[in-house]
Amino acid sequence: MSPKISNLAVVDPRAQIADDVEIGHFCVVGPKAKIGRGSVLMNNVTIDGDVEIGEDNVISPNAVIGGAPQDTSYRGDETKVVIGDRNVIRECVTINRGTVKEDGYTRVGSDCYFMGNVHVAHDCRVGDHVIIGHGTMLGGHVHVDHHATLSGSVAVTHYGAIGSYTFVGGASRVLQDIAPFMLADGNPARPRCINIVALKRNNFKEEVIDALNEAYRLLYRARVGLENAREILHSKGDMLPDIEHLMDKLSVSQSGRHGRGRERRRKAA
Repeated sequence: MSPKISNLAVVDPRAQIADDVEIGHFCVVGPKAKIGRGSVLMNNVTIDGDVEIGEDNVISPNAVIGGAPQDTSYRGDETKVVIGDRNVIRECVTINRGTVKEDGYTRVGSDCYFMGNVHVAHDCRVGDHVIIGHGTMLGGHVHVDHHATLSGSVAVTHYGAIGSYTFVGGASRVLQDIAPFMLADGNPARPRCINIVALKRNNFKEEVIDALNEAYRLLYRARVGLENAREILHSKGDMLPDIEHLMDKLSVSQSGRHGRGRERRRKAA
């Protein structure tokens, strides 16, 4: 079985295309592209530069994957985009290659859903089962962990981090890291409560949800501080693995600059 490639598509013969891939009208696929089994490129998709796309992905019209990083210090370095399996990438999504400021990779996991006009900038890391709403923009070097959901028109500043099982409300401006398990909203975005919907949908135990609620109350309502909250939760027997994960992520954020733990990694242009 050979790939089903439209006669109106431009596919470099050096591209590595799995046997059952479908490529629609007016697509452009460059020489360094690698596209896995079962993937579908609808019409007018551009795959530029060194891009590795896994299996069973569906990429909608006018998406551009692998464009050069929008970084004024970029000098044509060999960098890459790597995308996992079973992702849905809707119309006009852009995913840029990485830079040598990190390891040169922009990475997207598996089972993600990117709605129209999403922008994933250079050096981003997006985990598995992530949903990103229409028009949302991830700045350079942003990390989004597994099972996070970002609503439409969210803007995440460079080097920001969105924790696992987090929900970010529409039109939020994310200037600081958002801790795992939180529902955040606003300009600037702030945690408003724990993301109870995601926790229940993903079968978190009631004792974990109760402990996360108490951690949220101590950290964001009583504002007792990270170490005091840790001691109180220890004394109550609430320091479960997910609470430890929350505390560790908050510790990293506080050790950085401007509320962003990864800001420490920034190099001079």
